[in-house]
Amino acid sequence: MNDVSRETSELLGKYHNLVKLWNPRINLVAASTIDEFERRHIKDCLQLADLAGDISGHWVDLGSGGGLPGIVLATVYRQNAVRFTFVESDKRKGEFLRSALRELGLKNTKIVSDRIEKIDPLAADYVSARALAALPGLLNHVHRHVAPSGVAWLMKGRTWRQECQDARQTWQFELQDFPSTTDPDAAILKISGVSYA
Repeated sequence: MNDVSRETSELLGKYHNLVKLWNPRINLVAASTIDEFERRHIKDCLQLADLAGDISGHWVDLGSGGGLPGIVLATVYRQNAVRFTFVESDKRKGEFLRSALRELGLKNTKIVSDRIEKIDPLAADYVSARALAALPGLLNHVHRHVAPSGVAWLMKGRTWRQECQDARQTWQFELQDFPSTTDPDAAILKISGVSYA
């Protein structure tokens, strides 16, 4: 693992082992990516911490699934004044998240096992999502759960430019895009000031 402490690297290795253990029972990540887990998943998610920098406040990870990027970020920021809320409606994935958080000793975390659109607004300082939905629909969730001064960090694949164009039909927002260091076609979007167009 690059650019993280030895302790963080060890915890992320432990997380990788937990995903390997659980993945045959619950599809947390594509089985074909398990052998490339560090590059395809952990290094990918570490980009968010690099971009967000030294932070504090409330971070909400939407559609947490197997904990990407939520668990990676909670591990990196475990000594910062950051509390994490993972929103995951799939009960089995929620069970995995609870088990992983316990095993990794990550304390400032909460799991909400319900649909993103049903829970009360969370007024997050930061919102993240990876491989959750196309941007026009995803911004519905961001708008609902981010604080007025908050920021969304959204990990998007090769269609991100078209998704941004499509989203501007419905939404106004400030956008900064950062090329992914793990996938030349992907980008990380920093979005703020979300409102209806």
